[in-house]
Amino acid sequence: MIKTPFSGALLAVLMLFWPGVSSARVDPQAAPPVAVTVTRDGDRWTADFTFARASPVWAFFQSALLRESRQPWRPSWWSVRTPGVVIERQGDYDVLRTTDGSPVPEHVRIVMRPQAGDLEAEYDPALMFSDGTVALYSGQFDLMPLDSVAAARTLPSDLNGIEVAGGPSLVTWRDLSGPLLYRGERMDTATASNARTYVLFGDARILQGQGVTTVIDPGLPRWLGKELGGFTPQVMSYYARRMGPSRGGEPTLMVSWTGPTKRLSSMGGSVLPGLITMSFEGEGVLNPDREALDRARWFIGHEAAHFWLGSNGLRYAFAREAWITEGGADLMAVRAIAAIDPTNDPRAELQREVDDCVSIATDLPVAEAGERGEHRAYYACGAVWALAMESARQRRDGGDFFDMLTDFQTESAEDGVLSRAEWLAALTRVAGDPAPAEAIARMLDAGVDDPAAVLARIFADTGVAHRLEDGVLTLL
Repeated sequence: MIKTPFSGALLAVLMLFWPGVSSARVDPQAAPPVAVTVTRDGDRWTADFTFARASPVWAFFQSALLRESRQPWRPSWWSVRTPGVVIERQGDYDVLRTTDGSPVPEHVRIVMRPQAGDLEAEYDPALMFSDGTVALYSGQFDLMPLDSVAAARTLPSDLNGIEVAGGPSLVTWRDLSGPLLYRGERMDTATASNARTYVLFGDARILQGQGVTTVIDPGLPRWLGKELGGFTPQVMSYYARRMGPSRGGEPTLMVSWTGPTKRLSSMGGSVLPGLITMSFEGEGVLNPDREALDRARWFIGHEAAHFWLGSNGLRYAFAREAWITEGGADLMAVRAIAAIDPTNDPRAELQREVDDCVSIATDLPVAEAGERGEHRAYYACGAVWALAMESARQRRDGGDFFDMLTDFQTESAEDGVLSRAEWLAALTRVAGDPAPAEAIARMLDAGVDDPAAVLARIFADTGVAHRLEDGVLTLL
């Protein structure tokens, strides 16, 4: 997610990330290396860690930086209460270690201060509701043992496919004020490993109907709540008609509202198995003007798309390939909204994708955008390349991007992974020419000094109507 200054245009950059821990090679039969009890007692939040083995350093798998400051959040938001133990940043990871280099004690207590915060390409640790309700992300407590601080410093930021020790922690959730909400059900306590969900603490109102269970912040502007409740089932139904039922079944929609912050207009969200989360903030979304309505619908369409292309459906193999799911979800949302609302013109949104891709990709490899904190490149360039694939398919047999995704679903049925090589090979097949895929590979790996010209060549080879004048690429 990202928060953007309000300047008359309502902007939203969405986040869905397939965290590295999900695809790091860990022993699925091994006992959880860490047990954690997360407790809310009024305004006091504690996480009590019990380590099953001795290690001088424990690193948190999910250690993304705050998007706005590019600083780690745990050292500021968590306080270690066990003497001789500190939490700090080492390399790309937050770690627990002892001050004297000895093994971390078997039991460690941390006091947490949950707060709203947008992370780079990772699930936010907490969703804050205006009535005091808080939702915590389960994966923030997963750790791996390391032999030294030096090992943490050299650990790669993308753990997909890398063999590591540790794995998902066994987490127990407790709220001394009353039942919590876990996977759509109220219960006194919940215990799970690798839950990949948000656990809700508080008395938020739960509504069920139209195939979606909703938990909506009572402070959310009424028009937004109405739009979320009405449009989400429509777009989910459209995707199901085009690509078959979602593997995740009927979802829960969890929506938080940070408040009407001045000169700000922010929409953020993510998708997990069976769960869509959304977060809104700023005066720019208080009133339902046409622009705000269009952005909200596109936002919903993108997040819902991930039930088929993302967390529940086809997923990428490595973090640098997030353009496959993020750009694809952008194009899915554009097409779904146009099908549901015939008055909607998709060209404005697609032109924004082209403009952003040209701006971000100039002289820089798109595959490394995440390392630079420029995750928007995955959305914009991924959508532009998906548009080229769709056009090539239309020119070949009248199909569209949803037909391409249906083919990918069949071809990737065994592991559910859509790799870069598979995506580019499919583009070559439908285009009947390797040149577009080769150009995209150059943009990914080396960068190009004139992205507008390169994209124009890709468009020409795949049949996307466009005009290139004075270095400006315009969709027709």
